[in-house]
Amino acid sequence: MKHLGILSGIAAAAIWGGMYVVSKVVLEVIPPFALLSLRLILGTLTLWIIVIYKGGIGFNRRQMLQVLGVGWVGYGISLGFQFVGTKLSTASNGSLVTSSTPAFVIIFAALILREKITRRQLLALGIATLGVLAVIDPRSAQISPNLFLGNLSLVAAAITWALYSVLIRKVTRDLDTLRVSLVAFWGGMVITLPAASLEIAQSGVGEITPGIIWGILYLGIISTALAMYLWNTAFATLEAGVASLTFFAQPVVGAGLGALLLGEKLTPLFILGGVLIGVGLWLAAGEKSTPTKTSS
Repeated sequence: MKHLGILSGIAAAAIWGGMYVVSKVVLEVIPPFALLSLRLILGTLTLWIIVIYKGGIGFNRRQMLQVLGVGWVGYGISLGFQFVGTKLSTASNGSLVTSSTPAFVIIFAALILREKITRRQLLALGIATLGVLAVIDPRSAQISPNLFLGNLSLVAAAITWALYSVLIRKVTRDLDTLRVSLVAFWGGMVITLPAASLEIAQSGVGEITPGIIWGILYLGIISTALAMYLWNTAFATLEAGVASLTFFAQPVVGAGLGALLLGEKLTPLFILGGVLIGVGLWLAAGEKSTPTKTSS
């Protein structure tokens, strides 16, 4: 189960690393919250088919409200801050700030889940963080008063995504991960649908081509339904501090695909960073964890 959790987290982060190549094209046509709403709707339809096949949701009222609240934090608040921050700041700043998410996960896991912070976890976090810094190269970040609100939003996104990830581990102790993922999408749409309506009323939507449609389907089915389920699975089967380190695969895959598809150059720092991240994940994988009950 531990190896399944690590592979699930890495796979989710890898999908998100490649997501930005597609998002860059689609966001030229569809406003951010409208695209996020489409992602959540497609994710809902995809998981709903599977959940119905497995017998329905089956949550009581308290469980439903609890999971809706978790989704509200993750897919509404956190991704909302991420969109605002990306719009007002820069891509390099976004990569740098959001790479702090695993550190916040460890803090929330200690406060909410009472997970012990071990020296091995801290060492793994430190090594992997150095790897991320090498990959994204903080020298490319910009510090300017004009970017302050954007950077502040990115910090809020990192903190709230860490909180969401820890809360997912808490609710999946007693509930099925697939059903939790589905209901959490609904919680996010409480915020994204009204925001999308305002966006479309103000700026409209660009020309929808077959390529844009394929991009939307990829973002909704692969980057949302599949990747979010994999991320939630990682936190359901691993201690939060260990699962969070798989997040570091995202900038590596993103930079790699940028080189492959966009002609961007890979530097020796990128290779060094990838090695350091791998070492950090290896150290985290060797951490002994407390078995976690998962539903089926």
